Amino acid sequence: MMNKSNIGLIGLAVMGENLVLNMESKGFRVSVYNRTFEVTEKFLQGRAKGKNIEGYANIKELVDSLESPRMVMLMVRAGDAVDQIIDSLIPLLSPNDIIIDGGNSNFTDSSRRVSYVESKGLLYIGAGVSGGEEGALNGPSIMPGGSAKAWPFVKPIFQSIAAKADDGTPCCEWVGGGGAGHFVKMVHNGIEYADMQLIAEAYSVMKQMVHLSNQEIGEKFSEWNKGKLQSYLIEISSLIMKYQNAEGESLIDKISDTAGQKGTGKWSVINAMDLGIPLNLIATAVFERSLSARKDIRIEASKMYNRVRDTFTTPDITEIHDSLYASKLISYAQGFELMQKASEEFKWNLNYASIARIWRNGCIIRSGFLNHIAESYECYPTLKNLLLAPYFKEEVINALPAWKSLVSKAVLAEIPVPAFSAAINYFYSFTTERLPSNLLQAQRDFFGAHTFERVDRPKGEFFHENWTGEGGETSSRNYNV
Repeated sequence: MMNKSNIGLIGLAVMGENLVLNMESKGFRVSVYNRTFEVTEKFLQGRAKGKNIEGYANIKELVDSLESPRMVMLMVRAGDAVDQIIDSLIPLLSPNDIIIDGGNSNFTDSSRRVSYVESKGLLYIGAGVSGGEEGALNGPSIMPGGSAKAWPFVKPIFQSIAAKADDGTPCCEWVGGGGAGHFVKMVHNGIEYADMQLIAEAYSVMKQMVHLSNQEIGEKFSEWNKGKLQSYLIEISSLIMKYQNAEGESLIDKISDTAGQKGTGKWSVINAMDLGIPLNLIATAVFERSLSARKDIRIEASKMYNRVRDTFTTPDITEIHDSLYASKLISYAQGFELMQKASEEFKWNLNYASIARIWRNGCIIRSGFLNHIAESYECYPTLKNLLLAPYFKEEVINALPAWKSLVSKAVLAEIPVPAFSAAINYFYSFTTERLPSNLLQAQRDFFGAHTFERVDRPKGEFFHENWTGEGGETSSRNYNV
């Protein structure tokens, strides 16, 4: 009888194909299926030729080729396609067989699917996978969640193919139940949006205010990648800035300034609003992509307004570096606070130190200070926000003078730095004991009788004022969305 495969994978697009090759290179036998069999045949005759990879023309054949408990990983487009494949797999699988979704699914879909698949006697894992094509092939960061009973069976494969941190630890660990794995991946992507926007603004300031060449900016990114800002995104930004096309021109100058997005950043912002967590920096990054895509109206507006761009004080490179670093800390602080709130809301019991370590290698937001994040949560398990950790408090205080100076100079020069500005304003609001929100509450009570608390009365006691002398004593029911 033919040797049974250790795992099956459905969906041979870029990520799926490379994950299969990664698994096979670690000693696992893999069965594959793609909706279009020609794609499977091309893969088998190409990159998979001569390897322990078997291709099948239908899902039943793939399932029959697997050892028990059978594990089938889906690498297909998020949405209805996942549900359709799940429904086609369920009749073919046996109790305690495992379905794994490694795509960018919404965590609410994963939560629903865990319950649905478990009701059929099977197990389900929603796994966030980050690292792109290179990571999938050489070692991604993997964030699995769902049916905890499935983890011991999936763990050997996932931890074998995952990236390894400098200390040799796999960048893969169990996250939690329900949709926890995909929620953590969603937050990862939200932080990624913010990181990318912040780096783009640093590039803009260096180009438009300091007048550095693309090559010089690339050299600065290379230099920064050796220090506090060491990260994958800084590394590739350096390479992008230095890259020249076949004609010897900087390719970056030829690329349209209209950015795309696939939705995970937007999901982060929506869920932050649902959970009542301020995610203004990440939200700004999402909205800036939307604004960038409106190229025609931006061109029209640029011709209507006579912007003055030459009367400013040039920032020094240290100011740009420190602003980028401090703003990046804000991004992670907001992302981790969102995960903390979700963990509380959905009873996931997330391990934030473990999540920081999962992100140390393989993923898009891997960076040097993730070790400091892990250490902060280990030293202070009840930490409410990273900005309250002693290490990050000192880092922000040291960066603050340069941060303030850079944002001020950019605003005076009419150079947009929306993410830098959002980050520093979050910091100012977060560290302000009394905000002007008392006026908001007075306004809400004036027009809608929404009530307010008083600083001279016990917290939780609500009042309504008859502001005009003409209203009644009836107030609205107090609640927060």
